Amino acid sequence: MESRVQWNDLQFFVAVCEYGSIGAAAQALGVNHSTVLRRLGSLEQALDVRLFDRLPGGYALTVQGHELASGIAGVSEQLEAAGRRVTGNDLALRGSIRLTAPDTLMQALLMSRLAAFSAEHPQLQLDLVVNDSMLNLTRREADVAVRGSNRPPGNLVGRRVGTIETALYASAAYIETLGPAPGESAYRWIGHAEPLSHLASARWLRENVAPEKVVLRVDSLISLADAVAAGFGVGWLLCPLAEVRPGLVQLRPPPRELDTQVWVLTHPDLRRVARVRALTEFLYETLSADPRLRHDRG
Repeated sequence: MESRVQWNDLQFFVAVCEYGSIGAAAQALGVNHSTVLRRLGSLEQALDVRLFDRLPGGYALTVQGHELASGIAGVSEQLEAAGRRVTGNDLALRGSIRLTAPDTLMQALLMSRLAAFSAEHPQLQLDLVVNDSMLNLTRREADVAVRGSNRPPGNLVGRRVGTIETALYASAAYIETLGPAPGESAYRWIGHAEPLSHLASARWLRENVAPEKVVLRVDSLISLADAVAAGFGVGWLLCPLAEVRPGLVQLRPPPRELDTQVWVLTHPDLRRVARVRALTEFLYETLSADPRLRHDRG
């Protein structure tokens, strides 16, 4: 009757050759001594040869055992390397990474950093999905997400890299039109359209500003910053967006209740994939030192 060699049996043979004894192989594999002996017996039966001589001082490879060990040398390493390539854990970073982030964070914080990351890893391709919706990382709609949220999704893992502040701004040109020492009652306000109505700044506006004082509503924080810079009126802006627009004046310091935490997130199943880990660690290290974010200590 022809017997077939089982790979599991070969693994036990390789372990005994590598670790030098039955006991050491059993310990490395997390099994008991008798399991190793049974697997070796199964392999010898399948090959119909004796692979080890049972000596008083232990087990020694026979000639056939040496031939088998030589023939399969490197197979274990090749299989491990193949597994790393399949799961993305190969040392060489290749393939694509799908990153999602809102346009505000992409413009204010990310694009220049992603260019630096791409230069470091030329064999990686970045696919950017720029929107405010939380794509389903479980279904691989994205691999990594950078999000502004004080309550990140519980099914994702990641780290907070800092806090993005919001302050009240106007253009210097607009302030000049109000005359000397204008009060806030003279302000024309730029507000939030429905897609931004969930923001804390939008809630503040609803609670503190009469609707007739709102002369413009926009559905994008970038458009809001552009409208303030154009002189429509005053508005609550993310500080990094305001700082890159010349001529804007901060009218109030950033209130803590309008703070938004910034997170680098991925799915638990992806965090050990080498290319995903490389990107998330790069973003964490660089954004954690970014002076445009507030970094609370303690």
